[in-house]
Amino acid sequence: MLEKVKNIIVVLSGKGGVGKSTVSTQLTLALRNNGFKIGLLDIDLCGPSVPYLLGLEGRDIFQCDEGWVPIYTDESKSLAVMSIGFLLKNREDPVIWRGPKKTMMIRQFLTDVKWEELDYLIIDTPPGTSDEHITVMECLKEVGCHGAIIVTTPQEVALDDVRKEITFCKKTGIKIIGIVENMSGFVCPHCTSCTNIFSSNGGAELATYTEVPHLGTLPIDPRVGVLAGTTASVLDELPTSTTAEVLRNIVEKLKLISVT
Repeated sequence: MLEKVKNIIVVLSGKGGVGKSTVSTQLTLALRNNGFKIGLLDIDLCGPSVPYLLGLEGRDIFQCDEGWVPIYTDESKSLAVMSIGFLLKNREDPVIWRGPKKTMMIRQFLTDVKWEELDYLIIDTPPGTSDEHITVMECLKEVGCHGAIIVTTPQEVALDDVRKEITFCKKTGIKIIGIVENMSGFVCPHCTSCTNIFSSNGGAELATYTEVPHLGTLPIDPRVGVLAGTTASVLDELPTSTTAEVLRNIVEKLKLISVT
């Protein structure tokens, strides 16, 4: 039930553990901070972390005649969230499903959730280019996907997988909004100086090589990690941080390509 959604953005990563869900969550909060009505759909079936990141664990979802009703974070209903994490009794419970059952669940998430009027729906996808991604693209053909944001870390082993993700997007006709390089450097929580503990600029160089926009470089910032478990936006809590600056830039880019 995506008829009331104006813009659909998928967040992809070639590799797990690159901070894709954190980027998805903070981007969602940044868009809400700009006055938009936002939906966040977590279809990372084997690693649904959005309920934890937003402090929504333990919330129950219900069904109505039109389908599943998403979880709203407050009475304003400016942020709606749906995740398989809400269907698990315990965060430590594994999802031990074969491909066909995963595909069926993703189709349900994309077609049977009762979204109200939304300016943006951010879809947090599993890592890689598997059956789940093909299912997502098939389901979005009718309503259209307005673009993909690819998250990577600067190390070569992660960049190799991102190249595959870029190829996947091109073959399936998904417009790539750009690449976000995450975990590039460590920001000291005391003096705020940034130290490169891994390699750096890998995402930026890959963006140049593949002729894909580079949306920004995010460091490891312990101050951002403290916000996990809340609906607080980096834009409000850390307005002068590098993370806030990059998120503002991404929001501005999304405004330029958005359907109003």
